[in-house]
Formats: sequence, C-alpha cells, structure tokens
Amino acid sequence: MGRPAAALCLAWALALGCAHPLTHSKPEGAGGAGDPHGAEPPGNDTALAQLCADGGDFDAATFSENGTLLLFRGDRVWEVPLGGSRPHSRPIAAVWPELGGPVDAALRLHRPHSPAEQRSLLLFQGERVWAYAGGRLQPGFPRRIEEEFPGVPGALDAAVECPRGDCGGDAVLFFSGDRVFVFDVALRVTKPRAWPALGACGAALRWLGRFYCLRGTRFRRFRPRAGDAPGEPRDLRDFFIPCPGRGHGLGNASWGDAGDRCSETPFQALLSDDTGRVFAFRGNLSFRLDSWQDGQHPWPVGQTWPGLDGPVDAAFAWDGRTYLIQGSQVSVFLSDRGHQRVQGYPRPLLDELGVPRADAAFTCPGSAQLYVITGDRIQLVDLSQSPRRAGPPLPLPHDRVDSAMCTRDGVFVLRGPALHRYPGPAQLLAAPQPAPPEPGAPRLLRCPHTGTDTDTGTTDTN
Repeated sequence: MGRPAAALCLAWALALGCAHPLTHSKPEGAGGAGDPHGAEPPGNDTALAQLCADGGDFDAATFSENGTLLLFRGDRVWEVPLGGSRPHSRPIAAVWPELGGPVDAALRLHRPHSPAEQRSLLLFQGERVWAYAGGRLQPGFPRRIEEEFPGVPGALDAAVECPRGDCGGDAVLFFSGDRVFVFDVALRVTKPRAWPALGACGAALRWLGRFYCLRGTRFRRFRPRAGDAPGEPRDLRDFFIPCPGRGHGLGNASWGDAGDRCSETPFQALLSDDTGRVFAFRGNLSFRLDSWQDGQHPWPVGQTWPGLDGPVDAAFAWDGRTYLIQGSQVSVFLSDRGHQRVQGYPRPLLDELGVPRADAAFTCPGSAQLYVITGDRIQLVDLSQSPRRAGPPLPLPHDRVDSAMCTRDGVFVLRGPALHRYPGPAQLLAAPQPAPPEPGAPRLLRCPHTGTDTDTGTTDTN
C-alpha cells in the first residue's frame, strides 16, 4: 500500500468509533471473491453507480477469503477490491454456480486451529448453508442449517463470526428479525438473545475487531457482549464504498509517515496479547498486525484503549491484561473485555513494576517473566510476585531498542527499520552481538520488500 492510500481516513469518523475506509492492497497472487480461477473483471462506473445508489437493503455482507468486501443484493454480488479500486458486480450464479439466486446471510470463518475450516466462506439460503474454500464448494455441502448449527433457524437475515476475544468463546451470531441466536462453536449449542437496542439487521459485518449491523445503506456499530449499539447510524458510502464525492476520498494527511505502516518511521512499542491479537504503536496511532486479511490500518490509540492518549513507549500482556507504558506511568486494560481500563490506573510505573521507565517490554506466552529494556540493559520482573521488584540490569547485544515482543515464533526486536529475531529470551541475553538484521516492515507488516540480498518472506505473529 502506498503512502497516499495508507492515509485515507476520516479523523472525525474514527473519533465516533466508525469504520475505516478499505484502502489496503491485494496480496500478490490473490484470486477473486469466489472464482476458483481467480478471475476478476475490471471495476466499472455502472457497478459503482448501482452500489452508491440508495437501492434498499443488502441481503448479506462479509469479506472474502482474500479480504475483499462482498455485498449481496438480489441475484448479484458486488466485490469491493482491496486497494480502493472501483467495485465490480457479477451474478451470484457466475461466482458460485452451485448456489445461484439471492443470499440470505454470509460470513467468513477464521479457524486458525482447524485447517479444514480456516477462511471458509459460508453462504446461507433458505434452510441450507453452502461452504466454500478456495472458491470451491466443500464436500458434504450444501447442508441444512440445523445440521451445521444446531438450534439455529432457517431463513436468516444476517450472520457474523464472533471470536473468543470478542464473545468470551468462539461463536457465530445469527440474526432473524429482532431475534439473535448465539451459536457456541465449542459446545455446539445455541442460545437466544434479546438485543432491543440494536434492532433488526439486514446484514452484519465484523471488521478489524469491530461489529456492524447494516440496514439499507446505513450501519451501526454494536458490541456483542452487551448487545448495545452506542452512537448514531452512519452511511456505508462514507466508509466502506468509494463513492465519488463522499467521505471515502478525504484523507488525514496530518498523520504523514506515522500513518503509513510501511514507512521507516520507528515503532515505539509492539504487543502480542493473550487473545492472539498483535499491535504496533507509533506516535498516537496503533496498528493491528494479525488481521492482515482485513488490512492494517492506523487507529488513534484511544479508539482501541478508551481513555488513552499520546504515544505508547512499551507494552506487554500477562494474565488476561495488557499493560501500556507512557513515560513514568502505566495503564492496565482487560484484554477480553473490549480493552476496558482497570480502575485505579494509570499509576506510577515504579510502584507497579519496580522500574522508573522502559524503552521496550515483553512477556512470552505462558510465562510470568517480564523483560524490561532500558537503553542497552534488560531487567527481569516476576509478575507473579507482590510487590514486584526488578532484577539487576543485564547487558544487551543492542545499544538501544525501539520496541520488542515475544510470540511462539521467538523474540522480535525492532531498532529503527531493522528487525532482529531470536529463538527466545535466553538466546537474546546470551548473544554476543545483535542477530542479523532483517527489514522489519516486510516481516511484521507484510510490506513490499525492495531489497535483493535477502528474501525475508513473512512470519506468523499470532
């Protein structure tokens, strides 16, 4: 994604908690929304005019396997390509010939631990459901909805996935009139819910951890745990669809290089939390790194962590909480409750962790050991102890560090645009010199790599 595209954002819209325009680039070699051959007709003005017209409700909405926005209406599907180019429209029967006809609801499954279901596209029609992967109908489908999702009725209005970080456990939300049915994926049971504040949804979307209820060309953001919908309805054409003369074309140029994930502006903090979400912080902005299929857009930190403002110097997660360090203060948020700030914070970092400041900090999965980096030294803090006290400063192979995090793939250290990776904390502490540098943006942010000497590829930072 180029710098102009990366900056396409409405600052006032973000302040209201609404969606960010679709401006990310299509991964190389990605196919179309559902065509097994990946054929994608060029966008055209007619399709865009039809999509931008106030033509009534969309029957369904979701994202394809490669992150293309799909909007269904009647016997056609509109595909809003990645990268902000013009949408195109095709008959549903031309994309999914086994299905044909209108679609009642649609959703994209994300199952990292179930390869057979990972990134499957489910389309609902009447009493049956079709499952596609790689553009091909999966064996055993179509099936009755009741067989695949016991307790869920047919003739649905909308459906959307709700991962454990948003719903407490992996779930799928089904909408039928003013009724909501929550299907527990692990237990395979369905529980009805009453969300009168939300009302009926003609279609539903989950994008970058936010949930949207669509009615006509309007949408409302809702919170699946509470079932409420704070804020006023907004227009899809100002956020998700590149309609001429509307909000999609207005950028927030004031962010500059900070809003361009692929610029060489250093990240001040990295965070891999207990729910599998990965964030990078730069200035007053944060990026989601694990949801690359839906783009890696900047958000003001206060949008994700309410009440927080300004740069984050260091971040780490432990025991269902995320710790965000700003200067000599630390704020603590509950990772599985929509990043709700714990009462009594922020408080002095010295009182919380026994250190006066931090340039970077990280914990590794399943460990209570915190590693705090200041300058060219690292200190260990046992988070399970009270009061917490920092151990003696130990030398680092780096003279300074901008940010660091630890995942199951190892320890990632960023210094400027360079990434240094270590198998684990022990190897970092024992290293006589820094690990060979790699371009950080291509590795962590899936940015184009312009170098010719090293093929950095990508890494899974979930």
